Amino acid sequence: MTAERKAALIVAHGQPSDPEPAEAEIAALAAKVQALMPELRVASATLAAPSALADRVAELGPDGVVYPMFMAAGWFTRTHLPARLAEAGGATWRILPPFGEDAAVQALTVTLAREAAGDRDPAEVEVILAAHGSFRSPAPSEIAFRMADRIRAEAGVKRVEAGFIDQSPQIAEVAAGFAPGGVVLPFFAARGGHVIDDLPQALAEAGFEGTLLPPVGLDPRVPGLIAAALRAGL
Repeated sequence: MTAERKAALIVAHGQPSDPEPAEAEIAALAAKVQALMPELRVASATLAAPSALADRVAELGPDGVVYPMFMAAGWFTRTHLPARLAEAGGATWRILPPFGEDAAVQALTVTLAREAAGDRDPAEVEVILAAHGSFRSPAPSEIAFRMADRIRAEAGVKRVEAGFIDQSPQIAEVAAGFAPGGVVLPFFAARGGHVIDDLPQALAEAGFEGTLLPPVGLDPRVPGLIAAALRAGL
């Protein structure tokens, strides 16, 4: 008799006001990870879709691992997600470190900053690391500041500053001090409302004249990094 494949669930925050696009995006990511891991059952859910987490746990069974598509180990991953899992019947599921805390993801972020220079000398490039931040918890900003320090040390770029949606220094404030030709790297796991709406609005407010890159979580190398993290976690 063949042993049942182990289960993994990729969980993202989602968009409470419009859950379906984020549900579709995280499902597409899970499908790419599944293609790399036929030995595993890989599914996805957002916390914003009311029944998604409970539905996936019911489908996958009482045991598995959760990969949080979050940028920091803050309230959502330490408190809210475990509580929601318990409510969904997944109290025995094990939660892995979040996406943004993954060493391979952080190394990719440095690579993306370096690659953003294109044909230019990286020493001429100025980078804004755009992140969510939080007025309630220091965890999201701490990892963004550490990431900015690492880019500054390893990518060889001229300047790196972190700017935030939900705390100071805000993105518009940081971007106002950047010369034309700068690069904005969104340190986000997905393309939600902050990346689609808030970030471009902040850059426009600052009169920023440069390049806005896709968020880290949409890089084509990400499914392979998640697959590696799941294998290590299992």
